[in-house]
Amino acid sequence: EYCNQPQFKKKGNAIKTYKYNFFTFVPRNLCEQFKRAANLYFLCLLILQIIPQISTLPWYTTLVPLVLVLGITAIKDLVDDLARHRMDKEINNRRCDVLLNGRFVETRWMNLQVGDVVRLKKNDFIPADILLLSSSNPNSLCYVETAELDGETNLKFKMGLKITDDVISCFVSFSALILCEEPNNRLDKFVGTMIWDSERYPLDLDNMLLRGCKIRNTDVCHGLVIFAGNDTKIMRNGGKTRFKRTRIDKLMNYMVYTIFVLLVLLCAGLAIGHTYWYESIGSKAWYLYDGLNYSSSYRGFLSFWGYIIILNTMVPISLYVSVEVIRLGQSKFINWDLQMYYADKDTPAKARTTTLNEQLGQIEYIFSDKTGTLTQNIMAFKKCTITGRTYGETNHQLYHFLVSCIRSKKDPQILEFFKLLSLCHTVMVEQKGDELVYQAASPDEGALVTAACNFGFVFLSRTQDTITIMEMDHEETYEMLALLDFNSDRKRMSIILRFPDGKIRLYCKGADTVIYQRLDANSKDKETTQETFANETLRTLCLCYKDISQAEYDAWARKHQVASVSMGNREEVLDTVYEEIEKNLLLIGATAIEDKLQDGVPETIAKLAKADIKIWVLTGDKKETAENIGYSCQLLTDDMKIHYGEDVKYVSADRHLVQLRNRQTQRRNDPQGRNKKLKELFFTEPGKNALVITGGWLEKRQEDFVDMACECSAVICCRVTPKQKANVVSLVKRCKKAVTLSIGDGANDVNMIKTADIGVGISGQEGMQAVMSSDYAFAQFRYLERLLLVHGRWSYIRMCKFLRYFFYKNFAFTLVHFWFSFFNGFSSQTAYEDWFIALYNVCYSSLPVLLVGLLDQDVNDKISLRCPKLYLPGQQGSLFNYRNFFISLFHGIFTSLMTFFIPYGAFLQTMGQDGEAPSDYQSFAVVAASSLIITVNLQISLNTSYWTFVNFFAVLGSIAIYFGIMFDIHSAGIHVIFPTTFTFTGIFWVKYNTAQHMQRHYSLTFFLQVHRNRKKYELEDEEDERKKKKQPAFQRGGRSRRSAYAFSHSRGYADLIASGRSIRQRPRVRPELRESIREVPQDENI
Repeated sequence: EYCNQPQFKKKGNAIKTYKYNFFTFVPRNLCEQFKRAANLYFLCLLILQIIPQISTLPWYTTLVPLVLVLGITAIKDLVDDLARHRMDKEINNRRCDVLLNGRFVETRWMNLQVGDVVRLKKNDFIPADILLLSSSNPNSLCYVETAELDGETNLKFKMGLKITDDVISCFVSFSALILCEEPNNRLDKFVGTMIWDSERYPLDLDNMLLRGCKIRNTDVCHGLVIFAGNDTKIMRNGGKTRFKRTRIDKLMNYMVYTIFVLLVLLCAGLAIGHTYWYESIGSKAWYLYDGLNYSSSYRGFLSFWGYIIILNTMVPISLYVSVEVIRLGQSKFINWDLQMYYADKDTPAKARTTTLNEQLGQIEYIFSDKTGTLTQNIMAFKKCTITGRTYGETNHQLYHFLVSCIRSKKDPQILEFFKLLSLCHTVMVEQKGDELVYQAASPDEGALVTAACNFGFVFLSRTQDTITIMEMDHEETYEMLALLDFNSDRKRMSIILRFPDGKIRLYCKGADTVIYQRLDANSKDKETTQETFANETLRTLCLCYKDISQAEYDAWARKHQVASVSMGNREEVLDTVYEEIEKNLLLIGATAIEDKLQDGVPETIAKLAKADIKIWVLTGDKKETAENIGYSCQLLTDDMKIHYGEDVKYVSADRHLVQLRNRQTQRRNDPQGRNKKLKELFFTEPGKNALVITGGWLEKRQEDFVDMACECSAVICCRVTPKQKANVVSLVKRCKKAVTLSIGDGANDVNMIKTADIGVGISGQEGMQAVMSSDYAFAQFRYLERLLLVHGRWSYIRMCKFLRYFFYKNFAFTLVHFWFSFFNGFSSQTAYEDWFIALYNVCYSSLPVLLVGLLDQDVNDKISLRCPKLYLPGQQGSLFNYRNFFISLFHGIFTSLMTFFIPYGAFLQTMGQDGEAPSDYQSFAVVAASSLIITVNLQISLNTSYWTFVNFFAVLGSIAIYFGIMFDIHSAGIHVIFPTTFTFTGIFWVKYNTAQHMQRHYSLTFFLQVHRNRKKYELEDEEDERKKKKQPAFQRGGRSRRSAYAFSHSRGYADLIASGRSIRQRPRVRPELRESIREVPQDENI
């Protein structure tokens, strides 16, 4: 009833993840695509080409590639959005039972509202964020699977309030008020309070069933909808992940800006040239009069935009499409690599992004988690220490002595030790036949409870307020008064129990650093326990207890009750209350759990180190454990000098740490001199150095620390939190401008993975959260070697070679127009036939370079792995930079010079076998285009290192496609169909035959000669003579390329005209005489 009040606007449970509908797809998709600068740039060019005064190319030369790019992207977006439509429809139409008018009726998910009571059954998906009210299991326990939420497949338990479970039969009259937090994306937190009968009951995440989870091992449960639809936590987490870009992407953008600046400068220079030419020559040549009384400066302005259109292919739109195709193919190669397939778990490598492949070939720093990444994360209880005595596999006599002590019950401390392991945990148990199956939140807890079970203390069951165990031969039930759960800040957990005899005791287990601070001064064996496992690669937990009086507990329980219903900063308030009870503890002993290295980890780290990749290990384990793991995986070696960061806080004899401390002090005293002081090396002696630091160092976040750490071959950061891991990565990225890679397997590695340039997730024992946040994923750390040294290196080399050649071939293609401008009065005329311009980057030169970007290899994968030093060029960025860019620019300039001036010289004074010169404009354009196609395809052949049949076919096929299309557009058949567009008929075979004659005289290039169909054009000329309407001799933007002004049969009057001596003054023509003068209409530009 409260939710139905008018002041509350109820939100439905329908979700919408799709972006478009039938009416918005075209406008919205186009709007999104034109947010890219390249697409907008070409749209502006298309608009310019529509303006007749400045159009120098047909509009289709830009429209065809632009539509192709926009169409491919739109189709991809449409397919993705249709999948989202289908998914939304399937989810919104799922069914569940909702309480209406005193009975449960079936309804669709989309019809649920906040405040509805729903009934869920086994294997049902949870439709909204629901407060668990009751379940068919004892004590209102409900098991859920959170695979869709966080990727973890192990079952988690939720628990309804006891008060709501008791009134399950009175749902019709049940009335309560829920006060809770605003909708947010915190999957690990929920704060609320239920008010019923004037009593307040705290609500937290353990009482919530979140949307996206699945009911398991529970026949029926009931719940109240708290958040619905887009307010649910899983939908709130649907925001966009930070977009990562590669170094090459950023550099390519700067190069495109450079090209654009060069384009503007060239066009401005040519426009000035046209202004000067028209002022001194063009305006005085009566036969060039076009009927437009524009000034020379305005004509120069129009010429500027005309050249912007002509030279736009210096920034080709096909570049972006080709890059995306190459990246997609490289990602597929990673997915298909069988040598990165882990058969034991049927897990292939997965490239979860297609935009970062070449960045894999430039990694300088690797940040790795330890547990589950370098190690297997399969925990085995190996040793323990109780009252100063160590028991374990290495001492069989002591081990058997421990078993006999438990059986004889002579040592109460030993019994207390294993009783604590069986009681102080959050493990859930499931009975499968005669077998108990433990569901643990972490592998550590599962290993400890299993160890207690093996020594005779068997965890049997738990309810909301009781825990039942089997102690050797009898069953005991303990009342649970409070559970003080573990988190990354507390690094410990505690449980307060009432024993059957009425005694109240607190059990606590946690990291040694936090436990030792809370021990009673009279606690025994503190030093012995601390030193026991210091030199072994084992994970340790300290165990302790404390007896509590009834009065002390009652006073604390009241504070705990107030803190548990607090609506503001509940976690901080609870931590403060926990601190009050977790003190003056008595140490019992410590456990040691072994986590073995994964296969191939030492070899992989050694190989990556040879590639000059620095590896940092970031772990929450203590320093000794992390250091020993470093030695076992060969991250640390005997020839390294180890430096310990915590020595900086105290008086240290280490010169380097004193140097660091002095530099930090100087920078604090002189902040203005921070950038002026020359940085000097911390380590001047020869040899390798390694740094071992703790989380306290990372909080300072000082640049000097990064400088010092980056000079080391290896760095181990221990006792770090997930936030500190991300801070380390961010520091190196910001201060060193280095390419970083983070690799981890657990939820605590997600921040680090998202912060790094490349995030790699390992599908291990801690769920799939790291994988879901990663860019690349596989099952074993050793696959990182192949990912970087083979796929990363190949991808980088291929992309660099592709970009260098792509810029070259477009400079060679475009700058021919520039040289031609000096012979046409800078009049924005093109040097090629229009269809050639439109198809050059689409059909004639795209496939060979695309295959180089996909398939090229300088060496095979075995040599890449055998010689890690081959990885260095990627780190140095030496294969694609501004130097390579300008080399490609000058190479393109040289090719364009040869492409233009050799045919120009060949056609300048040439006579055919029939006594007629084949030196018209169209013949020159075809020969120049043919020379260019053959040259650029032969150039990519020289650049190809790894030849396959596909490469061979692509090069010859591109040349064949060019000549095939040239034959078609110069054939009589297409002229009959489109007579105004294709006016050059029946000349292909004449060009082919006359090419042999040209080859004898000019062996530096290939020429095709064009022969005119004289009879046809004489008839057309006669028809034009009959036309009465005068037309200008010069038309800007005409598409015909058959002008004979460019080359004549014999030497003409160009020198005389250019000198201006014969045309110093335009002759005056009487009006009646002017009417008698007719100009022959021209279909082409001059």
